[in-house]
Amino acid sequence: MRSHGPGQIRVWLDRARRSGLTLIDPVHAWRQALLAADIVLGDFGAVTYYAAALGRPVLLAATGEERLDPDAPLAAFVREAPRLDPQGPLREQFAALLARHRPLAGPAEFTTSAPGASAELLRRHFYALMDLPEPVGPALLEPLPLPRYDPPLRTHPLDVRARVRGPDVVIERSAGHPYDAGGEAHRAVHEDTRDPGDLETADVIWRDGPPDDPRFGGPAAWTADVLHRHPHCSLAAYVSGPDRCTVRVRGLGVFQLSAGPGADADPGADADPAAYASALHAWLTHHGEAPPDGATLRVCVAGGVHPVVCAR
Repeated sequence: MRSHGPGQIRVWLDRARRSGLTLIDPVHAWRQALLAADIVLGDFGAVTYYAAALGRPVLLAATGEERLDPDAPLAAFVREAPRLDPQGPLREQFAALLARHRPLAGPAEFTTSAPGASAELLRRHFYALMDLPEPVGPALLEPLPLPRYDPPLRTHPLDVRARVRGPDVVIERSAGHPYDAGGEAHRAVHEDTRDPGDLETADVIWRDGPPDDPRFGGPAAWTADVLHRHPHCSLAAYVSGPDRCTVRVRGLGVFQLSAGPGADADPGADADPAAYASALHAWLTHHGEAPPDGATLRVCVAGGVHPVVCAR
């Protein structure tokens, strides 16, 4: 049986991590991940089976079911569970899975016959083995701790497609996978990209950091320096918080972009100020002029709508 260490796994997933993938601690955080998951993409192992037992939508991405005992509960689950099409688009497959999902009865039934009672039953069994009287208080378990908050640093270049429809700017960002949708196309690159040559072809360059970092002289100075050093770049964005950034547009000056009222109405939608910067770039390309001071753009990204105030 071949196994691979953490270093090899990180090497294989390096590009994906720079594109936003988060690796989960395989010892201390997998249970929390299952509880929080919207969809689990897995193999024939126990973790995938536990996900199905919790009622999570599961897509199987493995072959070799002939090696399973055909009478085992796991084999029955594998025969019933939907399969991933590795050649098909993930977004459509995930949407279809969520729309038709109905929890399978088998995994939950065969995982436990007494849901929520493990602490009581195990304590009773352990004290019986030790031939000791069981404590009179309730049997309680320690809650699972929240995993450490470690937001990914997305430094892989992003191919951006944008469509402007009135005040709405629809943004689709990809780390190299082409989109079929039409609209304005541009390339957004983080300043810390692995390949410095990426910066020479970038339409949008951004960085993350506190606005008072003395190493950069502030957002206005940094954005001016970026446009000076990279003549091809049209827009430089200094992301200074989870809901705001300072943007300098070549020939138009400095703008402040910030999340407007209602930006948190959909907490499950994923947006960041770098997407705000791409939305402004698309607006400028479409209209040929800057939005009025104090205008609100509706940035549609990752299934959510985010009002973004654009001010001088």
